[in-house]
Amino acid sequence: AGFIKSPLSQKRLTEDSVELYCEAIGNPIPEIQWWFEGNEPNETYAQLWDGARQDRVKINATYNLHSDDSGMYECRASNDPDRNHLSKSPKVKWIRSQANVFVIERPDIKVQVTTVSGKLILSCNMTAPSLAISGHEWVHGDKILQTDKDSSLFTSHTIEGKMEEHSGIYECIYKTSPEIKGQVNISVAPQVVAYKKSEHGNEGDTGVLTCKCSSFPPVKTWVWYKNGQEVSAAIINGSGRYIIKSSGNKTELRILKLSIEEDMGDYHCNATNDYGFGGAVINLRVRSRLAALWPFLGIVAEVLVLVTIIFIYEKRRKPDEVLDGKSGLDISGETKKSNATNHKDKNVRQRNAN
Repeated sequence: AGFIKSPLSQKRLTEDSVELYCEAIGNPIPEIQWWFEGNEPNETYAQLWDGARQDRVKINATYNLHSDDSGMYECRASNDPDRNHLSKSPKVKWIRSQANVFVIERPDIKVQVTTVSGKLILSCNMTAPSLAISGHEWVHGDKILQTDKDSSLFTSHTIEGKMEEHSGIYECIYKTSPEIKGQVNISVAPQVVAYKKSEHGNEGDTGVLTCKCSSFPPVKTWVWYKNGQEVSAAIINGSGRYIIKSSGNKTELRILKLSIEEDMGDYHCNATNDYGFGGAVINLRVRSRLAALWPFLGIVAEVLVLVTIIFIYEKRRKPDEVLDGKSGLDISGETKKSNATNHKDKNVRQRNAN
């Protein structure tokens, strides 16, 4: 048997977890054992198995460290057929790989959230340090908010705005080996927001109303009820045509086969956590299935009215045009006669002159 992966020495804080890896190959497949030797005087190696050390050891798994878990961890491997025989000595000794685990007592960190002039000040203060500090970081989720190289035991971070706008879990990280973290929680009552303040649905379809809450701590219970009902008379999931799906920071109310008479109105979604409750209102409007036809019918009616007006106008305008035409002919004839008479009188006057 031979090792292809050996455990590495590590330094950890109490209540942390440790993972030690050991992998061996050989033919036949070797057996692997884990042994532990503590730092106490006269303490000898003891084999580890599932459930050892106060039921905290899981082979091929992690376990939480206590201060008395410091010591030497040894991985042994052998594929000798007589390796576990009680009277025969194995021909090939167990091969061994060791790693030291140093468990350091976790220092106490006092955290605080204060409000000053519309600003939130988060602070961490570490007591009884045992490790050198090379800097700090403030982290919210995956986002690094602030970093420095100060070696102080005290660190703070300022946030502009109200608590309700910035609730969540913040971490102050001390750059030590290993890193020491403190957790600052900004906790508020649920800040519930409706996905849409007004929802529309067609009669006979399924209506979907949704509310969300992204504040900390998470919502424990969601309750829906319709306007006009008592708050205690909440909508029950599965009753009638109602289906409620709630998961963490989101809740959804589905109403099957919408009815204009029964389902129109305001719906309230209420959320509760350890710091109180909050809610939002959604107005549901239900339209008739024929509602989509009304605009089309309106356009058709407008076209018919317009055509009728044009038709009537044309009918009345044609007789007037005929009369106007005759009058024009008469005027033209009279003009021609008048011109002819004038020309005749002129000729007569010329002959008389001659």
